[in-house]
Formats: sequence, C-alpha cells, structure tokens
Amino acid sequence: MKLWIETLAVAQRIVIELFRRRRSLVFWSIFPISVLLLNGFILAERAQLSMDQAFESAAPTTLVGAALFFSCLGGSVATVVAEREQQTLKRLFISPLSGTAYFLGIFLAHCFIGLGQTLLVYAIASFWGAQFNGAIWLGGVIILLSIIAYVGVGFVLGTQLAKRTEDVNALVAAFGVPLLILGGTFLPASLFPDTLLNLAEFNPIYHMNEALLQVSANGDGLTEIELHFWFLSVFALVMIVAGWLSYRRMIQVERRL
Repeated sequence: MKLWIETLAVAQRIVIELFRRRRSLVFWSIFPISVLLLNGFILAERAQLSMDQAFESAAPTTLVGAALFFSCLGGSVATVVAEREQQTLKRLFISPLSGTAYFLGIFLAHCFIGLGQTLLVYAIASFWGAQFNGAIWLGGVIILLSIIAYVGVGFVLGTQLAKRTEDVNALVAAFGVPLLILGGTFLPASLFPDTLLNLAEFNPIYHMNEALLQVSANGDGLTEIELHFWFLSVFALVMIVAGWLSYRRMIQVERRL
C-alpha cells in the first residue's frame, strides 16, 4: 500500500508540472493532430481512399509511431535528465520515498499522458468518420506495451547517455527519427523495398504500427497479429528490465557524487 501511495504521488507531481507548463501541453497536443491530419489527407489523395478509410489507417501509426514516441520516450528521457540537473535525486536519498516508487511513478505518469493522446488522436480521427474496427481490449494492450517499451528505452537513454537537458533532442533525433521512418510511421511499410522490410522486422516501432493498424483498421484479432504482438511483448519486457537496471546504476553513481 505504501508503494502504491508513493507511486501515485510521484506520478501526480509529474502530471501537475506538465499542466503548469501549458506550452508543452499545447505542443504535445498539436503534434499528433498535425501528423494525423497530414497522414490522413495524403493517404486519401495518393491511395485514393475515402476520408474514413484514410483516417482509420492514419490514426494507429500516428498514435504509437509518433505521438507516444515523443511523449513517452522523449518525455521520460527529459524527465530523468531534468531530475538529475535539479538535484531531485539527491533529495530522494534523504526522503522516505523508495526508488521503486519513483521508477513506477514516472511510468504511471507517462501512461496517463499516453491515454490522453490516444483519446485525442481517435477523437480527431472519428470526426472524419474513422472507427476502431477491432477488439478495444487488444488495441489497449498494444498501446500499453508500446508505452512500456518507450518508457523503458527512455530510462536507458536518460540514465546512461544524456547528461544535460541539451542532450535530449540530439538523442531522440539520432535514435528515433530513422526508426520512425523505418517503422512505417510517415511512409506506409507496404511501399518499402524488400531490403528495408527485412530491416524493419527488427524495429519495434514497425511491430507497434503494424499490430495496432491491423487491429484498428482491419479488425484483425490476436491470431492475425501474433508475430507483431509477441515481438512487442518480449521487447517491452526487456526494456522494463533494462530501464530498471539502468536506473539502479544511475542511483549508485549519484550516491557517490
């Protein structure tokens, strides 16, 4: 019970700080909306799809490939780096708050952010006639696994590679943008040559996009997306462990400073 209360307290603090920085909140809303509209209109024009079909295809990749990437991965990197620069971790060592609660609190806060962006993306898509055609529970699991994977990667990058706030944008751009393109976020994977498709099989963002796209737009079930689902599940589990180990290592380093 104590762990849960502490976790909620950490998550609440991060979310409240986000709402206080209204400019960041507005930008995190504008970004997925603009990407969704661009993808939707391009698909409608070039693929000769109706508006509802275009936005049904654009919404899943916009959400897990773009919105959650920058909010949950980029956001978790920025949070960890900012906490180090502001000496929050130093204060953590002399408080009764446990390191586990701090780790889980950051994850829970970004789950809340991811939920907000999910509602935002699908609300805009539904305005253009798009529908979620598959099982909502399966789509929710895919989104949750994507958030877990992104936050885990964010902890690894934030604790091991980023030392200052200025490093965050460079890290996200260097590691993320090529993976977003290769994952089919801005360009449908069906247009990739065989060489890129073979590389995409090792890209978790590709599996996020394809899994949610098949469930949301095509109404596929777990059997049809089995490969994507299990790849994403294993990757998310690995990132939880890697993120936790990276976090513990950072704590040990900070204690010695």
